[in-house]
Amino acid sequence: MACKKLSSLMWQKRPLWKSAKLQAFACGSVASNSNGLDETGKKCCKKTAGTTVPNPAAVSGTAPPAPQTHRHQLGGKDSVPVPGRSYSSAAAKVDSKTFLWARYNEMKRLVHDLLPPGVCNLLNPSTIYANNEVSLHEVDIYGFDYDYTLALYSNTLHSMIYDTARDFLIESFKYPKGLREYDYVPNFAARGLHYDIQKGLLMKIDAFHYIQLGTVYRGLKPVPDDEVIELYGGTHHIPLHQVSGFYGKGPKMKQFMDIFSIPEMTLLASANDFFISNNIDYDPVHLYKDVSDAIGNVHIKGYMYKWIMQDLEKYILRGDETYAVLQRLVSQGKKLFLITNSPFSFVDKGMTYMVGKEWREFFDVVIVQADKPHFFNDCVKPFRRLDNNGDLQWDKISSLEKGQIYKQGNLVDFLRLTGWRGSKVLYFGDHLYSDLADLMLRHGWRTGAIVPELEVETKVVNTEQYAQSLTWLQALTGLLERMQVHRDVESQKVLQDWLKEREELRAVTKNLFNPQFGSIFRTCHNPTYFSRRLCRFSDLYMASISCLLNYDLRYTFYPRRTPLQHEAPLWMDQLCTGCMKTPFLEEMAHIR
Repeated sequence: MACKKLSSLMWQKRPLWKSAKLQAFACGSVASNSNGLDETGKKCCKKTAGTTVPNPAAVSGTAPPAPQTHRHQLGGKDSVPVPGRSYSSAAAKVDSKTFLWARYNEMKRLVHDLLPPGVCNLLNPSTIYANNEVSLHEVDIYGFDYDYTLALYSNTLHSMIYDTARDFLIESFKYPKGLREYDYVPNFAARGLHYDIQKGLLMKIDAFHYIQLGTVYRGLKPVPDDEVIELYGGTHHIPLHQVSGFYGKGPKMKQFMDIFSIPEMTLLASANDFFISNNIDYDPVHLYKDVSDAIGNVHIKGYMYKWIMQDLEKYILRGDETYAVLQRLVSQGKKLFLITNSPFSFVDKGMTYMVGKEWREFFDVVIVQADKPHFFNDCVKPFRRLDNNGDLQWDKISSLEKGQIYKQGNLVDFLRLTGWRGSKVLYFGDHLYSDLADLMLRHGWRTGAIVPELEVETKVVNTEQYAQSLTWLQALTGLLERMQVHRDVESQKVLQDWLKEREELRAVTKNLFNPQFGSIFRTCHNPTYFSRRLCRFSDLYMASISCLLNYDLRYTFYPRRTPLQHEAPLWMDQLCTGCMKTPFLEEMAHIR
């Protein structure tokens, strides 16, 4: 990866004094010069492994307590520094403002040295990322969802769903015809957003249930931060019971977790915007219900299935890669199964296009119209068999046979009839709640999340603008953390300037992904609520199942050990992410 390559280059090519400065940079500060002098011009006598290390006073800008064994020559006499006591120096004093800006400029130079052009353009969008250690050698059975897992769709489908649902609102629900003037806005919404049903607000929430200010929209217009805080009782925190239930739906909030929900979010925003712009009173709760019903009609009445089946080449992407994955798994003796909510005729048409007429020979079990997530969490519906024409048969199911098509059913019977249990099963799906949550938490299956957005987000992360902006943002944040001990008026003005720049950098990095809501994985520095669920419900995640083609089926995925806040960061690949900002203990003594 880019970070690891960068780290090795730094250790191979930099002299020791630069390595010491890099360590200091990672901690959020550096000495104000490189000749071993502190800011007063005195030479520090503290050494380690034969290398001069910056004096703590040179790092923090203050004179922290020092151990009694560490002595400096002051005024020609040995003296022991005493906490809280100042010592005179013949060197000229540097005012705090000049000192802070010197630190700032030195940090800027170091960031520039850390990131030569193109150094971080190395992330591969076909990588499989691990939240948990998974050995493919131990996996004997591979399961798949269909939509957005085996079959990936073009974004053209989103505008078709939006237009049809909007027309349902006008023609069936008798909404004003002026709503038809609102066309689909590509890239307005992003997966994982929350919608406040009662207030009619679309927003992004982080893993700690805080709204990311600047990402709250009423209709198609952003809501000012102060208004957001007022609307939520003087805070931007959303209580747990309001955020969502286990499957993403709470009493006041709805989280949109699947890719099909992007047109729904856009239609909600458009309808809200229409009523507000035309000064028409309306009930946001009823609007939410009507839009949900209109979107549901597109699926229930089969419009989406009809569009795709009529023009498979237009809507289905990379079908040859799906064939390659299935062929490889079967050729190496793996068992495969399919569990999807889509109807047989639709799946049959798509799989025939991607894999061929004999696609069912790849799968040991095929289940359609499974009604997930209920398939995974109750044992009410029995399995029914479909004949080759898709007609329902009423014979009792005592085994699940290869080449047959089954409808509905439940996981309890599935486990009983197949005996496929535990970590030898790996199931892939795009919906974290409907596809993966129950399987991981209740049944111990391995799970793989399909996140197509990774491909686009990786391209952004690979840009020089993002690498430079993020690295400087991290460095500036570390500088703010360390320099906040300067409390005089001039220093506080400098720190306020830095805080303002930090907010501007946050906006820049956010807008590179999506101008309205930013990355689906992060809210500034915190993971998003979506990202938290992704880590909780998936062992692996990737842009598409074709990523499996890059790995041997005996490969073991090892999650990167990232340091907890109280742990010392030990890995060199963290240097270029700014993670290594743990203060030296001596420098923090004055805080204690």
